Amino acid sequence: MERGDTKQGVALGFLAGYVDTLGFVGLFGLFTAHVTGNFVLIGRAVIEPSQAIGIKLLVFPVFILFVAMARLAIVHWDRSGSKTLRNSFLFQLFMMAATVICAWQAAPIVEASAPLTLLTGSLCAGAMAIQNAYGKLLLSKTSATTVMTGNVTGLVIELVDSLRGDPEAIGRCKKLTWPVIAFAVGCMSGALAFVQFGFHGLLLPCAILIALAATARD
Repeated sequence: MERGDTKQGVALGFLAGYVDTLGFVGLFGLFTAHVTGNFVLIGRAVIEPSQAIGIKLLVFPVFILFVAMARLAIVHWDRSGSKTLRNSFLFQLFMMAATVICAWQAAPIVEASAPLTLLTGSLCAGAMAIQNAYGKLLLSKTSATTVMTGNVTGLVIELVDSLRGDPEAIGRCKKLTWPVIAFAVGCMSGALAFVQFGFHGLLLPCAILIALAATARD
């Protein structure tokens, strides 16, 4: 992975961990960066009903919708010769900024089923769906930045192969290590940020996306 790609992967990994944890703490256990955790929580609700289940059910169609929208937008930008990755960052920035504004309007968020709470969760899930989409479509040569299970599995495999004497495995380890570390740091930072700043903490991901858009080569 090139140095610029490494920095980009670290920034996106941090962003995903930060937003996912801040959203989980502030939005009644909602995972916004990926849907796997929400599947588990919905399964749990079968035997332990909860008022917070509605927001988790809502994000599934929202997530799908924004992945589809991101795909269509990327196809359009490719055909028009626009800077596709930069525009993807800006699209995610728009959704993240909308999340912040909605959260401010919804404050204090104390009821999972309140309309503005549902909208805040949906906007945030939409923003992270966009990152999942462009990560798959435009950053396929880099490590995943929103879900770490595959990265951790791959990292352990490469570490074992390194110990077995595979000289190329060490390079692959480096590619996987930084996003995992960044995601973990982002998770801890997101939790602390919510305690200190509430949903104002989402201004940091907005700043990261502005920087990524400004430095995007394509």
